Amino acid sequence: MTGEKFTLMQYSVSAILGLIEAEDFVIPEIQRPFVWKRSQVRDLIDSLYNGYPTGYIITWKNPDVQTKDGGKANGKKVLIDGQQRITALMAAIAGKEVLDQDFNKDRIKIAFNPVATDKTKRFAVQDASHLKNKKWIPDISVVFDSNFDPFDFALEYCKNNEGVKPNDVNNAITELKGIANRQIGVIELDHTLDIDEVTEIFIRINSKGTALSQSDFVMSKMAADTEHGGNMLRKTVDYFCHLAVKPEFYSHLIHDNEFQNSKYAEKIKWLANDYDDIYDPDYGDMLRVSFMHQFRRGKLADLVSLLSGRDFETKEYRDDIVEESYKKLDAGIQNFINQYNFAQFVMAIRGAGYISHKLLNSYMTLDFAYTLYLMLLGDPTIPNAQIKRYVQKWFVMSTLTSRYIGSPETVMDRDMRSIAEKGFLNFLDEVEASSLSETFWTVTLPQNLETSSVNSPAFNTFVAAQINLNCNSMLMNGTKIADLITISGDVHHIFPKSYLKNNGITSQTKYNQVANYTYLDTQVNKAISDDAPEVYFAKVKQQCKDKQVVLGNVSDEEVLHSNLAENCIPNNIDKMDVSSYDDFLVERRKMMAALIEKYYKRL
Repeated sequence: MTGEKFTLMQYSVSAILGLIEAEDFVIPEIQRPFVWKRSQVRDLIDSLYNGYPTGYIITWKNPDVQTKDGGKANGKKVLIDGQQRITALMAAIAGKEVLDQDFNKDRIKIAFNPVATDKTKRFAVQDASHLKNKKWIPDISVVFDSNFDPFDFALEYCKNNEGVKPNDVNNAITELKGIANRQIGVIELDHTLDIDEVTEIFIRINSKGTALSQSDFVMSKMAADTEHGGNMLRKTVDYFCHLAVKPEFYSHLIHDNEFQNSKYAEKIKWLANDYDDIYDPDYGDMLRVSFMHQFRRGKLADLVSLLSGRDFETKEYRDDIVEESYKKLDAGIQNFINQYNFAQFVMAIRGAGYISHKLLNSYMTLDFAYTLYLMLLGDPTIPNAQIKRYVQKWFVMSTLTSRYIGSPETVMDRDMRSIAEKGFLNFLDEVEASSLSETFWTVTLPQNLETSSVNSPAFNTFVAAQINLNCNSMLMNGTKIADLITISGDVHHIFPKSYLKNNGITSQTKYNQVANYTYLDTQVNKAISDDAPEVYFAKVKQQCKDKQVVLGNVSDEEVLHSNLAENCIPNNIDKMDVSSYDDFLVERRKMMAALIEKYYKRL
């Protein structure tokens, strides 16, 4: 029987924060970015206030382990588990900024009501109401500041809150400050444990409770691997994702000498000048695409197994499988980060009309589309000149049918196997026949457009179709939908909202139907005001006759007819009032679906 490979200790919150401030705690590469919700930070503070247990922090004293800043631990306490709690404490109590998973620096402020009668409602995530209400301390970090004077604070608080007793405030503040003395259990792992053992501990711990994603597991495996270069691959993924969102991060990246001397540094350098936000992948996206197009599998759990050396047939674990898996993953990541590949893929998505990230509903759908692009590059049956076209068709089809929304990895895995078995072109024909039947275009799609969500895949595809087809905005010949997306990005009501509400249609889901939306020039929208369509379209028809422009810039009947068609607006719109609204919605949905069909078949 082997001895225990850990020591159990107790640290106060203030002691832990002191160790963090003194940089005696460091974060290893296997850890995650700060992903907690603000409400979780609030709950942690509330638990400490009430003396509830908050779980253990696990550290490891190892001088050689890689840390997130690119250096070595040098004998400091390496934080193996508990980063989210430690970061939450630093944010809420010490008032430090945190770097979230989108690489944005932010303050998380927790408000405190010292006179709340219900102790369960003493803490809240700060919002505007806590800044106005004098009963709240908007940010508890001020209480833990060394310059905070509880006596002066209590007097000032009572001045602002009539009837409150200073003693009650003092007692509440004392209890709040008592959080600093709360004890947190710390498990220190034995220094003799190696990185593989510690990584396994990390994975086991985090597979319970709030589980890590499979991409987290992969990143952990990579961070622990020095033999096959997994640790440098992990850095590449981490740095690529960071640069994609924050190109200015490059000025910090250049100080990581180890990475700068690797083959990957030059290959991601282009991101320092790339500000396109169509596709800003996180590490899950990168790993998924890199894995799928190289391994022809869709489930990241398989990658975890392969990097561990698992033979799926014999159930054995072999070193040669580990080596081969890292080689293939390396090739996949290099294909992913290749500037030409990435730029051509983004160009394909933009070319399909999705020129703004606001039109994108699912990164899973983007992930598979990029996977498909990389796969087709090596498909001898597909001419290079046609690759982007097929990627566009698959992306639009997948978006319209929400193909990768429910159980995405299962569907991706199935699709990968089907493409391998049947060839892409045959599989595309098969999917189109089953998913995009005549019934889909004439029944299912109009039904999908019966929604008030402007983020619905059907509506976003309609807008993309208008952009792809170079459509003008309503009543503005020469002002394109694409212009309004990139400049203002606002949708407006064809039947004005106030007009509908004033005439008895008060349901938000009713007057905000996407079939009542169009991208519209702001000045045109102001000129329409709250008029019924029969009123303002009558003005437009009149200006087509007398050439006296008062609304928009359309002064020709043929141009008006064309403008109505490209915006899917019935020709009899000038005869419509509130009584025609339901019929209008039905007719416009059919027209929108027909335009989407036309667009798809032209891709």
